[in-house]
Amino acid sequence: MILRKTIHDVRYAKKYSVALAKPLSELFNQPKPKFKYFVKNQTGLFGAPELISFEGFYAFKERTKIDCDNLIDEICNSNRKRNLVTIFDQLSNSLCCLADMAEFIRTAHPDKLFVTAAEDCCISMNTIVEKLNTNKDLYTNLKQVILDGDKHPMTEEDRHVAELFLFDFELNGIHLEERKRQYVVNLNNFILVTGQRFMVAAEKPRIVDPTGLPDVVSKVLSKEYSSGGKLIVGHPNSHSEDPILREAAFKVYNGPNSESEELLDNLLESRHKLALTCGFPSYAHRALKNSIAENPYFVMEFLNILNTELRIRSVFDYKTMKRANNNNIVSPWDVQYLTNKIKQNHLKYAMIDYASYFSLGDCMEGLNMIFNSLYNINLLFENIKPGEGWAEQVYKLAVTHNTEGLLGYIYCDFFERTGKLHNDSHYVVRGGRQLPNNSYQTPIVVVMLNVVWRENHGPVLLHPGSVENLFHEFGHAIHSMLGRTRYQHVNGTRCATDLAEFPSVLMEYYATQPQVIKHFAKHFKTRQPMPEDMLKKLCASKYLFAASEMQLQLFYSVLDQYYHTQAPQPLNTTNLLAKLQVEYYGLSYVKDTAWQLHFSHFVGYGAKYYSYLVSKALAAHTWHAFLSNDPLNRIQGERLRTKCLQYGGGKPARKLVSDYLKTPVTPELLASSLIQDIDQGTELSKLSFA
Repeated sequence: MILRKTIHDVRYAKKYSVALAKPLSELFNQPKPKFKYFVKNQTGLFGAPELISFEGFYAFKERTKIDCDNLIDEICNSNRKRNLVTIFDQLSNSLCCLADMAEFIRTAHPDKLFVTAAEDCCISMNTIVEKLNTNKDLYTNLKQVILDGDKHPMTEEDRHVAELFLFDFELNGIHLEERKRQYVVNLNNFILVTGQRFMVAAEKPRIVDPTGLPDVVSKVLSKEYSSGGKLIVGHPNSHSEDPILREAAFKVYNGPNSESEELLDNLLESRHKLALTCGFPSYAHRALKNSIAENPYFVMEFLNILNTELRIRSVFDYKTMKRANNNNIVSPWDVQYLTNKIKQNHLKYAMIDYASYFSLGDCMEGLNMIFNSLYNINLLFENIKPGEGWAEQVYKLAVTHNTEGLLGYIYCDFFERTGKLHNDSHYVVRGGRQLPNNSYQTPIVVVMLNVVWRENHGPVLLHPGSVENLFHEFGHAIHSMLGRTRYQHVNGTRCATDLAEFPSVLMEYYATQPQVIKHFAKHFKTRQPMPEDMLKKLCASKYLFAASEMQLQLFYSVLDQYYHTQAPQPLNTTNLLAKLQVEYYGLSYVKDTAWQLHFSHFVGYGAKYYSYLVSKALAAHTWHAFLSNDPLNRIQGERLRTKCLQYGGGKPARKLVSDYLKTPVTPELLASSLIQDIDQGTELSKLSFA
């Protein structure tokens, strides 16, 4: 039973005072820490009283163990007084009240003592979950309720969540006889370790003998020689103006690597064996069971329909690249350099010119305006008490509804610091759920960015790509805030991967469409809106090379599906890549290269890399069908919330989306939505750059 994560207890408020709300522009444009967080703490991390110091993690851990033991006893008690699924969800909530917080603090806290204590808690929680995964009494009681019904009334949501819990159990082989069950446990452990090793290997630079390489390679990379006189190539140099350097670096960096090849082979083989042992035809069937797609046949039908349409359109993209390449053949190492160059030429403005209209404070005010218009909610600054945060320049926003009161909290950790992870991300620290007293456990999330800002250098300015990332992550955060499920196991973003990205990708439209940007993009000095020509060029640039860029994502998705649906053959991943590239990508395979060995997404997204394309298709359909004419329409916002976002994963994913869209979700619908979006964007680009 893989218990999804949350945290303990809650502060609940039906009404929330807004009288002293501080403008978000003031807060985020000139971020100034008020105090240090690690001296004379008044409260614990995220308000948890135990975590006023790092030692509190150990007390928190012991209390969690006691709570879990009591709930396990209740589940196994034939005279239990509550619905079984409710107890299971409370067990999940109690267990993960520590796990989610510990996992976040382990990666984000600058104090090593906190990090060590959090890591210890993560290990302890994993050990407890592993024991629960093998507890047949829990499994038997749950399965009996699903087969025969509970002695307490069950709703459709109860049954759906119960089946999700049961599926999580069976993913770990608890329904198998002991020998096979232990085999599944061993396979899972091997897959975890092998995946971690593959990710490490994927990031390793290539160390090669410079003999025979073009002189330009040795000259450019001469400062990166290792002690043995070898040349270190840590990236493919795709932005270099020199085509010889781009080609050589691409071939060296993506050259065959026996260590990574063996790790990938072992990973895919073990996943295939795991699926077969648990009764699935392939690992992809196992991974997609509760998704929108539901099975790999749906995925491949969608990708094949999309491929047919994209190949026609991507031809024009490659012709444009070829003209910019002095009519020379375009190779894989040319694409990023050429497309960036062409986009910049079309924009006719430097990125710093655009950044002047996107101060962080104005972007936050823009998000507040959008959420208020769509959902009747506000983002309100709330002071953090010493000890509640984990670093300087962390800010807390209360998300309040004008009639429902407090919905939850978003902690904003936006600024770069030493040791901080560099990926923009959204963390659920506490999921929402219905409490026994009929109040609601308000969710807590963190939005993490890596904005570079220096005091006395003016307000924080964002490049357009960073604005898009900010809006994307807040799409996740608001999904977590608006979810109002009975169970935290399925709250907000705790849903199928191909559904979880839908609200965040939809928010990208609000960061890239002129009818929205004009409402909040103001020059940080003059406070004038972005000139119309400048705005149109920026928004149209998003669609330059949209077909060829999506075709590459499609190729990645197809490769991921093939790797996880076919019985793997040793040392065959490169041969399969070369074969599929002919059919699913517009550029030829480069002999003696194996770029898949640097594609670490195979580990986290195994058989699910297609999810971004499905989410983008849902967002495109939603935008064009319901929002493009009036993006701030309250009726459409409320409908999006009540028909989709509030359910999280509390309904079967495909049914949830079909009900919201008012039409069945089919491969044809998804592919046509993406093509319609590209075609409309292409027409916009032609007008803007004419």
